[in-house]
This record gives sequence, structure tokens and C-alpha cells, in this order.
Amino acid sequence: MSLQCGIVGLPNVGKSTLFNAVSSTAKAVASNYRFCTIDPNVGIVNVPDERLKILADLVNPQKVTPATIEFVDIAGLVKGASKGEGLGNKFLANIREVDAIVHVIRCFDDDNIQREEGEINPKGDKEIIETELQLKDLESVEKKIQKTERAAKSGDAKAKKELEILLLAQKHLQEGKSIRNLNIPKEELSALDDLHLLTAKPVIYVANVDEKSIHTGNVYSEQLQKIAAEEQAEAIVICNSLEAQIAEIENQEDKEMFLEEYGLKESGLSRLIRASYKLLNLITYFTAGVQEVRAWTIHKGWKAPQAAGVIHSDFEKGFIKAEVIKLKDYQQYKTEAACREAGKIRIEGKDYVVEDGDIMHFRFNVS
Repeated sequence: MSLQCGIVGLPNVGKSTLFNAVSSTAKAVASNYRFCTIDPNVGIVNVPDERLKILADLVNPQKVTPATIEFVDIAGLVKGASKGEGLGNKFLANIREVDAIVHVIRCFDDDNIQREEGEINPKGDKEIIETELQLKDLESVEKKIQKTERAAKSGDAKAKKELEILLLAQKHLQEGKSIRNLNIPKEELSALDDLHLLTAKPVIYVANVDEKSIHTGNVYSEQLQKIAAEEQAEAIVICNSLEAQIAEIENQEDKEMFLEEYGLKESGLSRLIRASYKLLNLITYFTAGVQEVRAWTIHKGWKAPQAAGVIHSDFEKGFIKAEVIKLKDYQQYKTEAACREAGKIRIEGKDYVVEDGDIMHFRFNVS
């Protein structure tokens, strides 16, 4: 499965700087990340995972394939974007189908960087963007209400139920609330699924701070983190301009020295990816053989057949069993054969819930 995050924010908040940091990793093919561009505003970057390197060193495969995450950048949104103001409105459709929203908010003072919204105000900035997304969603909901009303009037029971949910969503959005906070059973929300509502998506707030605040944060980032906590959302503190510098460094040793110089254990991009996985309740399992060692992304709680289906739908349809090795056992015994001899390969059936870090081999049969 491919994970997609859409980056939003007001103009001049450091949104493009963050995306350019992602984009710059194109020059770092030999390091932790690879990157390719499939659109001027879409970037794919490898998910950093030390376990993949450990496994690759043990197996020595012909190919190593990490999991990937896709970032979709759109033009800065402004007040009135939902009604066509600014360039951002044209690109809102590009983030309709992303899994999560990365909302970049300016948390630094700099008189040289233009700001039309007045004083630095994370809460106000957050509300401007949220309102525009809500208004865009309201437009989508009201269009569907018009279509559904006709079917409901004709006596269609399913349409009547859908209309109830749509009217609840309409009222919620009109009150300035986001769909992710609409308190109705998950199965009833399916009436809204085809609309890919922007405010139904989980949010990661990125507090873009100056270099001196990367460890301690500042009053602005603290305000944003408090907002995130109230919403049960993720919030991370990043210095986007520093990230752009880190991404420009091609040599891995030089990159590590640069991070050490700033007292950082890892890049902000790595933390952003990890926060995305946590927010979306995702885990990683691995397949390992001489041809390829590969990381696969799945939802936490998925059973073995579902996990197998990520490789190929036939694997899920014809699932027989899964052979599972824990990474610590692979590290201890060094090879799959030695793990087998030591009784460290478990045979699991259809009800096995895959755990983060499992090394798996699937047996299947499709007639």
C-alpha cells in the first residue's frame, strides 16, 4: 500500500521549503532516502528503517526495497481559497485522496518574510486553513445532498439513511467543525466516503521554527502543540530551512556529522514520516530472500492474509499459511536455515495478527 500525505499551509509559512527538502533527497540516492518526481508537486521518498539495513546485511540480497511515502504539495492557500481566491484552490482536488494532511504553520519571527495576516499567530493561521477546507467540504456535501434528496423522495431506503448523514455533516460543517470530529458510528460515515472530504482526514501539524528553537521550541510552537493535544492530533517541531540543508548533503557520514553538530539524532523528515505512520496506525513487515529484501506497509491489526494481499491479491485469495521469523531471532541465528533448525520459524494461519517487524514468507495456492 502506498501512503500519501498532502502538504497545506498559508503562503510563506515554509511549506514549499519542507517540500523542497523532500525533493532535494533526489541527490542522495546513496544515502537513507531516494526520491523521484512523478509530477512537479509530488515527491516519493523512502521510509527510513534501520531494521531493513540489518536484514539486508544478514541476507545480502541483490536488491533492497524500502517502503515509500508520497508527499503532495499544493500552492499556498489564502482566505477565500474555497471560493476560488489564490492559486491553492486549483490544487485542492490534488489532495482529495491523500491519507493524511500535513499542515505547516509558521512559528518564527522574520521581518524579511512577507506575512499578510499580521502578527505571528499559529491558532489564527490554523483556523484560516481549516475554515477553507471546511467550506470546500461543505460545497461537496451540498452537491451530494441535492442528488440524494431526489432518490430519498422516491422512497429509496438507502438514500434516506444517506441523506440523514449528509444533513448531519452539512450542519457540522456550517458550525465551523471538521468532519473528523463528527461523532457518529464509523459505518455510517461510509455515506461520505466517495466525497473524500478534506476535513475527514487526520492531521499532522508541523511547527516550522527557527534554528535556535529546534530543541526547545518557542511560544508559537507551544501554542500549536497545545492545539494539537486538544484535537488528539500529531504535532512536530521542525526547522524547515535546516531540513533543506540536511537534504542537500549527499554523503551519509557528512549528513550524520551535520546532524550531530546541531545535536540532532535524526532529520525532521524522518520524524515526520514516523509521525505519519503513528497517526495512520501503520506498521511494517518484511520479506527477505537472496533476490530481494523488502519492507511492506500495512495497517496495525491486519491478519496474515490481508498482509499477503499487499504483495499480490492472489496471495490473499489463495492464502494457506505464513512462516514468521522475529528479527531478533534472525539476528541471533544469522540465516533462515539456522532459524528453522533452532525452531524459530513459526507457522501461522489465517487468524494471525501481523506484528511490526515480522519477517514473513507466504504459502498460497490459486487454482
